[in-house]
Amino acid sequence: MPDCGNLNPGDRNLIAQARELTPLLDAAAPRIEAAHALTPDVLDALHAAKMFRMLLPRSLDGAELELASFFEAVCALAEGDASTAWCVVQNNGCAMSAAYLAPQAAQEVFGDPRAVLAWGYQAGPQCRAEPVKGGWKANGTWNFGSGSRHSEWLGGHCVVEGGAERTMLFPRASAAIKGDSWNVVGLRGTGSDSYSVKDLFVPAGYSLVPRATGRDQQQAADAPPEIETERREQGTLYRHAPMNVYQSGFAAVALGIARATLDAFIALATKKTPAGTTLALRDSHWIQTRIALSEARLASCRAWLLQILRAMWDECTDSGRASFEQRVALRLAATYAIHEAREVVEASYTDAGATAIFEANSFERRLRDMHAVSQQLQAGAMHLQSAGQYYLGLKPSNRFI
Repeated sequence: MPDCGNLNPGDRNLIAQARELTPLLDAAAPRIEAAHALTPDVLDALHAAKMFRMLLPRSLDGAELELASFFEAVCALAEGDASTAWCVVQNNGCAMSAAYLAPQAAQEVFGDPRAVLAWGYQAGPQCRAEPVKGGWKANGTWNFGSGSRHSEWLGGHCVVEGGAERTMLFPRASAAIKGDSWNVVGLRGTGSDSYSVKDLFVPAGYSLVPRATGRDQQQAADAPPEIETERREQGTLYRHAPMNVYQSGFAAVALGIARATLDAFIALATKKTPAGTTLALRDSHWIQTRIALSEARLASCRAWLLQILRAMWDECTDSGRASFEQRVALRLAATYAIHEAREVVEASYTDAGATAIFEANSFERRLRDMHAVSQQLQAGAMHLQSAGQYYLGLKPSNRFI
């Protein structure tokens, strides 16, 4: 278990609480998957531990956790259940929007101790908002609304006049939910439904620009991004882009899945002798080597990500923003960690033999969850290409840095 002695007491407490939740989540994982949603007992435990408020401003009874500490907490949750950890990342990333809202709106959206905001991805350019008196008229459909089934508020990223993007926040009851669309191979418990609004009025105070848009990030080091014009919270956390949360957070989900899968295989290897052989798994030189390599993969990815997150935090504290170089490094480390975690899970599943195919064991569910994670945006090969372009002195070609 990593040493958290250099963290502030609040960070240590939240990481410890996340670790205490791991056994509960592990036991609840089959029920979460069957329900396609986090179960009531799990939600009660998460709210009691303030897991959905880790990145919320202190002014709203949030923790404003350092991203390295958030990463560690998510790793622990994912060792118990990947769907739970995925929702915690997504909902906390959405909660960072509170830093851009007027106090009255922020209080209405996040004031309840069990408040959760969820949003998904645009289903296309038809997600638009037009200015009207007092606010906006929004239309659109959004997919992959992870955690939306336990949320009271939803968000929709909309194209506005001039091609810029604003996010509209609205009560979940205002949207049409397509609740039968999340039929997937893994991460079933996230309940990542699609939802739509038609000609919905959104008051001006309930919209925001959550990130810079339409600018060359590599060349804009001296020009304040658009988000700085609307950000109301001054804490170091909110000097980071929401994309930094999703990069590191979903990498933490992958590493947590891999850690739990490898631990389960190590436990199996100490007692299983495969059928047709007389050699126990633990006595196989091949198995010994595979376990050593898996341990090295997970430890190196975790250490690299923590190093980058801590350096970015220091840089944001000192200069007010993370450099483009640091953001490229985080993009690369997060993507690489997901790929390496998948290798560890696949190796453990394969070496577990027929034991791994039974639903009574956790191997098959974690394999499916891991592949669902690695099919998502944050694991895309385009991110590796962008990092390579940067290191070759070229201009990176995508917006996810």
